[in-house]
Amino acid sequence: MTIDRLQIRLVRWPLKMTRKHGVGDIADTLPGVIVSLQTREGLTGWGEAAPWSVFSGTAEAAVSALDVYLRPLVIGRAPAEAARIMAEADRVLVGHPEAKMALDMALQDLRGQLAGVPVADLLGGVFRRNIPLSVSIADPDFDADLDFARSRLAEGVRLFKVKTGFSTHAEDLRRLERLTAILPADASLRVDYNQGLETVDAIRTLRDVEAFRPAFIEQPVARDRRDAMAEITRALDTPILADESVFSPEEAVECARARFADAISIKLMKAGSFAKARAIAAIAGAAGMPCYGGTMYEAGIALTAGIHFAASTPAMTLGAEYYTSAFVLGTEILAQPVRLEAGASWLPEGTGLGIAVNEAALAGVTVESRG
Repeated sequence: MTIDRLQIRLVRWPLKMTRKHGVGDIADTLPGVIVSLQTREGLTGWGEAAPWSVFSGTAEAAVSALDVYLRPLVIGRAPAEAARIMAEADRVLVGHPEAKMALDMALQDLRGQLAGVPVADLLGGVFRRNIPLSVSIADPDFDADLDFARSRLAEGVRLFKVKTGFSTHAEDLRRLERLTAILPADASLRVDYNQGLETVDAIRTLRDVEAFRPAFIEQPVARDRRDAMAEITRALDTPILADESVFSPEEAVECARARFADAISIKLMKAGSFAKARAIAAIAGAAGMPCYGGTMYEAGIALTAGIHFAASTPAMTLGAEYYTSAFVLGTEILAQPVRLEAGASWLPEGTGLGIAVNEAALAGVTVESRG
């Protein structure tokens, strides 16, 4: 089985809603990247990169990384060489984890199809078939977000993460108060600052937030202020979740050693490969730190990959936000969308990623294609 084509599509997703975060905002449209690997024998493996310019990188850079530096590593190779290919990817290209993750998704999709098993089996076996769904409250129109929360509650969702730090502290507290007023007793509130607080008064600010008894507070200060993260973790009763401060297994080791957080958000787009994401989860698990399934603004391919990862990784106990293709993006490219039911995202049936791509829908959002 030989790979003979790598096709890269720069896409622009229409958005159904505006989102605000401590680190930046999105509105109207957002770029992304879709990858396909084709074999001489007629199989296609799919992958997706979802960079965000204020978080990690750009879609345009991911396209170039895939086209110029990663393409030579896969053409003429077999999917069975995936581990070696991904090791070579780290040697020829520094950074660009989203591009590398897209390539790994497509390779594992092919491997699963060839073996007749789902990707989750390749990653260690199915530990769970559904993952509790966590949705973010991030619309500057908070009344619209309350309606969004009510709709999700009616569907069985019980995990709600409020984005804070992009407005005043007083406004954050008002939003938290209004949301908690509609949440039932079995719902879990989480708070995410996306690096939005200054370190000088972060602890005082967060003590006010603790009054709402959130399950965790995510990334309150800047990524590189791990010293402040450690102080906050020691000072608060509420668990602190590291997101931007942990991209790699090496940073996960540092987090466990310095205990600058109590838990870790694992995003495939940060990790750069399934193997690295699993390594982060293993380090966290060994340190007694639970993990959360974070995402960027991902469409159905990457979300499905995340579901396979979380389904096969015991440490992923805090739920996951695998919902953006349904509620945020304005175009669905999967013939069968990600299954969201009973407050959870569900592992699909079938081999590989278990997806079929609607190529007409994909063509409708493609702005550039290479290969």
